[in-house]
Amino acid sequence: MWDSNIEGFKIYLKLEKSLAANSIEAYVRDVRLLTQYLQAVNKPLSPQEITLDDLQAGVQWIASLGMSATSQARIVSGIKGFFRFLLMQDMIPADPTQLLEAPKTSRKLPDFLSFEEIELLIGQIDLSKAEGHRNKAILETMYSCGLRVSEVISLQISQLYLDDGFIRVIGKGNKERLIPIGAAAVRYILIYYNETRKGMAAKKGQEDILFLNRRGSGLSRVMIFLMIRDLAVRAGIRKTISPHTFRHSFATHLVEGGADLRAVQEMLGHESITTTEIYTHLDREYLRDTLQQFHPRF
Repeated sequence: MWDSNIEGFKIYLKLEKSLAANSIEAYVRDVRLLTQYLQAVNKPLSPQEITLDDLQAGVQWIASLGMSATSQARIVSGIKGFFRFLLMQDMIPADPTQLLEAPKTSRKLPDFLSFEEIELLIGQIDLSKAEGHRNKAILETMYSCGLRVSEVISLQISQLYLDDGFIRVIGKGNKERLIPIGAAAVRYILIYYNETRKGMAAKKGQEDILFLNRRGSGLSRVMIFLMIRDLAVRAGIRKTISPHTFRHSFATHLVEGGADLRAVQEMLGHESITTTEIYTHLDREYLRDTLQQFHPRF
């Protein structure tokens, strides 16, 4: 039932709303997160059976994955859009999302990890397991290049120019950018590729995807969320951590080190320099905290 309803929603977004393919996929991912929650709690409800209580519990589950309030609000908006579509098509008698509230969002400084915390977290990966080298390559690449989680799971082998020290990334709005990649990330990508990936049988259409699961399919965003959250718990890191934390850490460490803001903007793929400027505020906050901690007269 979910699959057929989601397919109808996709057609509606394309034909009636004239949305771009990336926007449509984002809406579908939002709804799929809700179905993943229902599977996780073993509650096989159809869209017609789901209640406000179920939706609120689903939003709490999504929040527990470590997503930011902004991401949660966007997901709630996508879920609301889906149920409004079902109501408009007379597929449900009433809209269960009418009283569903999204978390309040504010422009606050994002959490980031120190280099020592990143080393500690990555150090928790069990390299004796089959997925160990893959997971290490993923995190090293995310930190080395400041990638979004969507960019790392869709990274293709043909987009790697490791001999030249670059990777090609397709970001938001289907915009392409070249990003330098560090030696550590190159090393672990090659270990993973040569020892694991090269011998894997990829599913049809996934042959060029770099990071695959055991079944030969690309990874999901949720898998990366859960992997990072588990490593953070093992490392004893109490900050709210998500895949985006690696991106924030990448940018923060560059700005703290004196990198040009325009260069950071280019590497992050930000449309506007205003978005990147948050890291200069974070840098000032870091300086203030340092003074408060170490200056005897502050």
